[in-house]
Amino acid sequence: MTYLLKDRRSAGRLLASYLTEYTNSARALVLALPRGGVPIAFEIAQRLHLPLDLCLVRKLGVPERKELAFGAIGQNGVRVINESIVEDLHLSQAMMERVAKEEKIELERRNRLYRGERPFPGLTGKTIILVDDGIATGATIKAAILTLKARNPAAIIIAVPIAPVEVCDQLEKLVDRVICLHKPYELRSISLWYEDFSQTSDEEVQTLLASVDSSLIPV
Repeated sequence: MTYLLKDRRSAGRLLASYLTEYTNSARALVLALPRGGVPIAFEIAQRLHLPLDLCLVRKLGVPERKELAFGAIGQNGVRVINESIVEDLHLSQAMMERVAKEEKIELERRNRLYRGERPFPGLTGKTIILVDDGIATGATIKAAILTLKARNPAAIIIAVPIAPVEVCDQLEKLVDRVICLHKPYELRSISLWYEDFSQTSDEEVQTLLASVDSSLIPV
């Protein structure tokens, strides 16, 4: 089988080549969706010499089919629901609330683990490069967009290796620019597009964040 993407780090290097106009920009910031988006965002931040931080959101996965999202939550109460999936699978309100409660706990855990006492960076007037390792339904990235728009950035750019063409078309109406390396009509599974799609660990996220030049850590 021929894979279009080797691994997350190499995908990040490819994406960085489309973003060179932001190199050394004092008004640009790379934000990763953890965990899988972090290795990609790290490569972009390193090559463009930009600060790196996290945008914490959690996918709301259908029980027994975790990779299929019926929605997503972000910080400050942001919630996005994919109504078509809810209707097609006849998902109950009680089940959705249970999953949302579980994911909120995980969201708070990751915030404490990754950020500690460091506050979320100021985004007013900034150009945000929002990075993930792939987009399936778009629910997670839409929750991230809503979370970021509440902080008044000047522009939001989405940079991802893989996303369905239909989802890219939707996102182009919500943000200023979408950079996507591969836009299949049928995605099936993000993992199928990578030769190496091994899970990104909490430890790797922490290591990559700690590896960023301290002068570039956003405040």
